[in-house]
Amino acid sequence: MINPGNAKPQLGATNNQKVKREEAELGLGVPAPAQARAPKGWYSRGYLPHLDVPDIVQFITFRLADSLPQTVLKQLEQELVQIPISMRERERRKKIEQWLDAGLGCCALAHPRMAEVMQQTLQIFDGERYRLIAWCIMPNHVHVLIEPAISLPNILQSWKSFTGSWAISHNAELGLGVPVATGATKNQFWMREYWDRYIRDEKHFHSTIDYIHNNPVKAGLCGEVHDWPWSSAHAGHR
Repeated sequence: MINPGNAKPQLGATNNQKVKREEAELGLGVPAPAQARAPKGWYSRGYLPHLDVPDIVQFITFRLADSLPQTVLKQLEQELVQIPISMRERERRKKIEQWLDAGLGCCALAHPRMAEVMQQTLQIFDGERYRLIAWCIMPNHVHVLIEPAISLPNILQSWKSFTGSWAISHNAELGLGVPVATGATKNQFWMREYWDRYIRDEKHFHSTIDYIHNNPVKAGLCGEVHDWPWSSAHAGHR
């Protein structure tokens, strides 16, 4: 097991109980580990491969549904055709990360209340469903480093279901700018897919934490990693 040192986040009891209560009222919590779906190992729901194995440290990135317009994705796929197949997945991820940092879409996570809810949701089951090691909440996507104790898709479903429902219900009040669906179409806050990458060794572990914490600096959102309030690098979470 890779040891993250003393970088364990803390969450006040009042906020902890509030998030758990709201999650229970909405019926959005994932099942307890005993009832959760069995881990799948390697699997795919499209072009993205996933590894669902407990007790392996995973770097996860998930994004808002409107963070990458179809025009951008089509342009990206056209560019990738010119690249050797063996290099396409790495190049696709690199280019998508660049587009995400450009701040496309509603960027609802830039709102302090929305970012706070997202952060509390990540912290709430630390030590129960997973070990939360590092995180960073960007305006339109989230980076997390965890060691799952249950099925990874269950964890992502819980995070997305609760925060997505909260965002839709507070969209007008906070002016989040989440696109409102019409007719029979459901409002969608999060993109269904996500990226996950298992941590190979100690060097990869530390470079991943550095990447997570440096994302706001690289995107021009702050000057130093500890200045970004929605990250485990922030002084308030040490």
